[in-house]
Amino acid sequence: MVLSTFLFAVMNVIVKYLHRLPSHELVLFRSLVMFVITAGMLYRAKLQPFRYQPRWILIGRGVAGSLALLIYFFTIQHLPLASAVTLGYLSPIFTIIFASFLLKEGMRWVQWVFFLVSFAGVVIMHGFESAEDTPLVLLGVLGAAFSGLAYNALRKSAGTVPTLVVVFFLPLCTIPLVIPFCLHNWIMPVGYEWLLIIAMGAVTQAAQIYMTKAYQLAKAGAIANYAYLGVVYALILGYFIFDERFAFIGVIGIGIVILGIILNYFYVNRVTSLKRFVVYFRWFPGL
Repeated sequence: MVLSTFLFAVMNVIVKYLHRLPSHELVLFRSLVMFVITAGMLYRAKLQPFRYQPRWILIGRGVAGSLALLIYFFTIQHLPLASAVTLGYLSPIFTIIFASFLLKEGMRWVQWVFFLVSFAGVVIMHGFESAEDTPLVLLGVLGAAFSGLAYNALRKSAGTVPTLVVVFFLPLCTIPLVIPFCLHNWIMPVGYEWLLIIAMGAVTQAAQIYMTKAYQLAKAGAIANYAYLGVVYALILGYFIFDERFAFIGVIGIGIVILGIILNYFYVNRVTSLKRFVVYFRWFPGL
């Protein structure tokens, strides 16, 4: 999950570089690259994607993920980047909320506290611009809700559908959804933009595979909090690539995000973590 979050942060950097192109066009290109790569991988693995059930889960995941992606790219291009990313990282909260109802995955009250701690760190790092339009902010929240639904569909498919098949249904559903938008507003990429588009699709492909495996192997509540690492990655990449600076309060926010992630990790894995702790002190009896 940590690796997939980093790869998604790289994708965000590429999207920022390609600000000249409409957001729905970037979604289409990303989906086309993913479709070709995944189809080739399915062929090599001799998997037939349309024979797996329940198909409504796969389609539901594809549609929810497509809508979330469209909204996310749109908010990145129409809101300040910090605010758009903040809104996007509300998705773990929705993931947990939906998981408690749809997947019956019980959440302890202390885990809600950990998630709120991480969310508070996100708010401290980015905040919200006073000039933001309320409709765009609400749209960003809606996109995060669609992401939460998509992540729960990943968990629902665990054990019954191969990872590649689940990934394949995302571009399969996205392409027909975005084509109508592209027909009304199309800008032809030029030069290096084509290379960045291919890189965006390839990076996203790898991120989707790792993320899908993570949600299929663990409870949503156990890993959803790691999505907040994307904010940390974005700040680091922004600093070195775009020369973006953040104040000391931003460093505090990063620390709070990481604190929430660590607390939730040790709580969910408290038995295993305790054993590791004991083993560690056996090796260092003098401490």
